[in-house]
Amino acid sequence: MNQALIDSPQTETVKLSVGIVLLPRFTLLPFAAFVDCLRLSADRGDTSRPVNCRWDFMTVSGEAAQSSCGARISPCTTFQSPKRFDYLVVCGGLLPRGRAADRRTLDYLREAASVGVPLVGLCTGPFALIEAGLMRNRQCCVSWFHFHDLTSRFPDVAPVADRLFVVDGDRITCSGGVAAADLAAWMVERHLGRAWAQKSMHIMLIDRPRSGNTAQPQPTLYDRISDNRVRRALLLIEQRLSDPIATPELASMLSMSRRQLERLFRDELDMSPSQFSRTLRLRYGYWLLRETDRSTADISTECGFTDSAHFSRRFRELFECTPASARQNTADKTKNTSSAIDEISFFENASQCLSKTL
Repeated sequence: MNQALIDSPQTETVKLSVGIVLLPRFTLLPFAAFVDCLRLSADRGDTSRPVNCRWDFMTVSGEAAQSSCGARISPCTTFQSPKRFDYLVVCGGLLPRGRAADRRTLDYLREAASVGVPLVGLCTGPFALIEAGLMRNRQCCVSWFHFHDLTSRFPDVAPVADRLFVVDGDRITCSGGVAAADLAAWMVERHLGRAWAQKSMHIMLIDRPRSGNTAQPQPTLYDRISDNRVRRALLLIEQRLSDPIATPELASMLSMSRRQLERLFRDELDMSPSQFSRTLRLRYGYWLLRETDRSTADISTECGFTDSAHFSRRFRELFECTPASARQNTADKTKNTSSAIDEISFFENASQCLSKTL
């Protein structure tokens, strides 16, 4: 058989066509996770021919796209007719000081919306959709890490920072990271069938696709905080959950005294930095107990506690149950303990959570 015939895609069988706009300094992981899920579902075996689905990489100039880590993706084309695609995906990453995308990119997104092509934002891709005026009255999913970036730039947009991805009609937004593989699997299942989605995820060593409603592991508090110095402190604390920062070190990193930092935390949160850090780590532990099958000892280390006994004691003080009973009751879907994390809403009532901690 002619080798060219074997290698060429059978375009008449393509059931899913995706155009991917790569913004400058896009993040590589969500892009790769998304594309590889498509690639693995595109053909039988491991030949990666775009038979079932195809994808095109596009930049405003058609030149290779450089990611935030320095890796370059090519070949890329200039913007193609949106009518070619079932979805148009905007893959963002590091945010520039000005606009997330240039005028020609925003015009292209508007053109795609005008002909009814569903638009997808990966990582910080939703910022470009918002700038193009295409997210009015729409839910907008964003990573907890970029929650404050979005709310400070677009105060009229209500972000969703507690889910992996959100499908709001023909606008789809994804928090980024490995959640991009879950979103791609959702698309593949919708157009090709569940077996193709499962094939992709299994080859990627992912147990199963997660739904968009699956919780992100890190909620955020930024919209409740008015002082930018406290916001910076919260970000530093969130980045070191397994290796907690002592208050003097945190104050030094922020170029202020320990007393000044503690006063700011008292004013904003009615608790000290160390109390906030401990409560946040315990809430993260609760999430791990609910969402994973990791051992309590492993979770206690992940949450920055010296041993599981210390973690269990503090956990019981905050949630009025042991880690074991929290996991069991969650598995049994009983209301008593599985709703405790909602009833003790740290991010809506910090002082109540503090009283439970002490």
